[in-house]
Amino acid sequence: MLRLATDENFQMNERGIVMNKTLTVVFDGHVFHPDSPLNLEPNTRYVVTIQDVLPPAAEGDAWDVLEALTGTLEAPQDWASEHDHYLYGTPKRQHETTA
Repeated sequence: MLRLATDENFQMNERGIVMNKTLTVVFDGHVFHPDSPLNLEPNTRYVVTIQDVLPPAAEGDAWDVLEALTGTLEAPQDWASEHDHYLYGTPKRQHETTA
């Protein structure tokens, strides 16, 4: 869902008085569909500002937020000791031993 820049306020710029409206729309990939009817003149050019509507922040303290962001990564056993090799392609510092 995208939020466009149904609060109304007025300001002055080089073209005269500008009225700003805030409304919520859904973009289907081609067209914006407003959540409520618009009171706009047809065939009139408007400037549209787009702002993403983000999901609400996680509740709880910082530890709860960090816990919600944690996950598991499947990686080789020597991932920590040989991270430069896996990230940047540098030669391994240790030779792997076979068990």
